[in-house]
Parts: sequence; C-alpha cells; structure tokens
Amino acid sequence: MNGYVISVMSADHPGIVSAVSTSVEQLGANIIACSQTVLNGYFTLIMIIELPELLETEELRGKVNTFLGGDYQVTVRASQNAAGKVAAGEVTDTFVISVFGNDRPGIIREFTHYLSDRDINIVDLYGEKVNNEFHLIGQLEIPTDMDVRMIQDDLEEIGKQLGFTVRLQHKNIFTATNDLRFN
Repeated sequence: MNGYVISVMSADHPGIVSAVSTSVEQLGANIIACSQTVLNGYFTLIMIIELPELLETEELRGKVNTFLGGDYQVTVRASQNAAGKVAAGEVTDTFVISVFGNDRPGIIREFTHYLSDRDINIVDLYGEKVNNEFHLIGQLEIPTDMDVRMIQDDLEEIGKQLGFTVRLQHKNIFTATNDLRFN
C-alpha cells in the first residue's frame, strides 16, 4: 500500500469531512487515521490514507481538489509511516497535560519549549482563550526511562512563574477521572 498525508483547510461549513472522505474513497483509498477541528470559524482536517496505486502527490492533490471544488486549501505528502506505528526501539507512555490561567503572550511557547528540549512528543494539543483565561490541553508521549515526577515538578514550576495551574496525569488516570477515551 502507498501512504499519504492529506491536509485540508477552509472556512467552516457542514459537509467538509463527508466531501473529503468521499473524494478519497472514490480513488480507492482507505483512511487510516484522521483529526479534524474548527478554530474561530476555520476548518482544519488532516488524514492519513493508503492507496493501492502509487500517485504523485500533486496528482493526488489535484484529484481531491477537483472533487471538492470551492475554496479549499489541500496539501498532500507521501507518508513515511502510513499505519502510524511507533519507531522501533522507542518506548513511551501517554500523559495528558492541562494548563490554565490568565491569558498572556508566550504560554504555548514556554511549555512546548520545555517539552521539546526533553524530546517529549506532543501528539495532540488544543488551546483556547475563554474570556481572559487561557486553557491548554495536550496529549504527550513521554519516554518510559524519564523521571515523570521531575517533569511534573518542572512543568508546575513553569506554571507558577507564569501564574498558571498545571496538571500532568497518566492517560489512564485522566480517562478514569474525566470519562474520556484516547487510543
């Protein structure tokens, strides 16, 4: 199978996911994974697909764009890992970080810089200003050989310096206490 990553952005309206999934299905694709959100009226979708035949990325982009019509930004690239498998030898555990406090510039930069410096992968991240408060929640892959308690202490200290409350929870604890599901 030939893997591709397709990204679509446009002004939000009903039916976009249906149109994109129909367009790739008509090409004989199987959708392996997808994530979609709307931020301030802008729709974004990323999906990983597998096609039985090899296509140039521009050809695939053109076919999806032609089917969609309208005002969409479509990008396509070949997938290095269509099934989304973790690289060999990489052992991680999944944690959820939640951050909230009075809005100010630099919040996302501070926390993501800390995580990046420690090779902690951010799998999912969502932030939003509500009134004058900023809420940030993310799903992290932390290598199992790291001291999670130290990471938690560091993140709480960054939060304290910024005037934010920070929680780092193993995904099982987060799921049990919030009745949500992550794969």
